[in-house]
Amino acid sequence: MSYKHLTKEERYQIDDLRGEGFSQTDIATALGRSPSTISREMRRNKGTRVWRASQANEKAVVRLTRRGKANARKISSAAWECAKEKLIAFQWSPEQIDGWLKLNGCDSISHESIYQAIQKDKKAGGELFKHLRCQKLRRRRYASNRNRKPKILNRVGIENRPAIVELRKRIGDWEGDTIVGAGCNSGAIVSIVERASRFTCLGKVDTKSPAKVMQTIKEKMKAFKTLFKTFTLDNGGEFSLHEEIAQTLQVDIYFARPYHSWERGTNENTNGLVRQYFKKPERFDAITDDDVQRVADKLNHRPRKCLGYKTPYEVFSKACKKKGIALRI
Repeated sequence: MSYKHLTKEERYQIDDLRGEGFSQTDIATALGRSPSTISREMRRNKGTRVWRASQANEKAVVRLTRRGKANARKISSAAWECAKEKLIAFQWSPEQIDGWLKLNGCDSISHESIYQAIQKDKKAGGELFKHLRCQKLRRRRYASNRNRKPKILNRVGIENRPAIVELRKRIGDWEGDTIVGAGCNSGAIVSIVERASRFTCLGKVDTKSPAKVMQTIKEKMKAFKTLFKTFTLDNGGEFSLHEEIAQTLQVDIYFARPYHSWERGTNENTNGLVRQYFKKPERFDAITDDDVQRVADKLNHRPRKCLGYKTPYEVFSKACKKKGIALRI
């Protein structure tokens, strides 16, 4: 079995999970990696005092570069121009660009080479780095304020969810959460993602009130009712009206265990992608429904490595056609 180096995105996931107090073994399980891989990462890419994702990734890139010119291929101008176009226009990650180029028979360029070129551009005063996914700030521990969280009545835990959902072998199993803006009462974004296809639906709400969130979910998912089998949610009080959602949309709703965000890993990763466009210090007052939909469109037309560099739209639309659903994006 060939070994694959940790990616920049995985290092930021490690940083988040460490900040939440998880052990190296738990982190390895969440990322689908060997515990020795995480241990070696902590040891080899540690800074002078602590391990940090950004610094660790820079050290890893430098180490790969030092392997010598024998391992490096010259980047063709055509490949680099195509890479810049996808980065600037669509904010595709270097790994997505690399995979898309290979899938379409174009001149290939490794994602590490793209990262290095972007870093070189930044040092020269360029702004290509601004189109990369943002480096997330350290989040507050989920365990804080745990007594303030309202109880969700009649919740069904994820341990009761059908085993088939974990396999991602069918279309129709979704995860949901909310993304909040900075400051009080600046609004939120309802984030809903399908596990197998990664197809994403986003909706803007003025407040995180259960009624507002419930109405947005019903509006967004009404068209996909026949492809709405299960819905796994966070334990936020905004989902306290889950029974009404279940009844209206005829879907089975389950809740992840408290402080186990990796049980909704697809949703958590999607929220990170959304933050590339709506950054953490930003208030959501001025964000419109059209703004949110434009971001959803970009994510749904972005090639994914886990889909063989097909887009979520391509995968999800096939399922829609089988059910006679007209998918308009």
